[in-house]
Amino acid sequence: MPNASLSFDHVHVIAKDPDAAAGWYVDKLGGELVKSGTAKGAPQIYVSFGGAMIIVRGQRPGELAHDKSNLEWGADHFGFQVKGDFDGFCTGLKAKGVAFSLEPTDINPTTRIAFVDAPDGVSVELLSRKA
Repeated sequence: MPNASLSFDHVHVIAKDPDAAAGWYVDKLGGELVKSGTAKGAPQIYVSFGGAMIIVRGQRPGELAHDKSNLEWGADHFGFQVKGDFDGFCTGLKAKGVAFSLEPTDINPTTRIAFVDAPDGVSVELLSRKA
């Protein structure tokens, strides 16, 4: 592909309560609410994390979203790299009431990860990579 390249732009999540879900990403993970409106008959809220965005939207007219009961085909999770004090960041999340599905753990000599439970069955990986 001449003269073309990719960069990550956003993750789109569907929420029962878009305002509450977007608020969770702001309050718990430190995102910035940058835009809010309606798209195709449902609320749509943009939460920025530097160069990446989480777009939280509600159920659109005619759609029938359902709760996740367990692992499903398709995207499993998305991840944020934590720069700085990884364990301190995780401790701060716990103090805010964030639930961890995987406590901070070393998966190899250079990478430490944890998984947190976001609203609406979304799983978020936190990771720290050593140089």
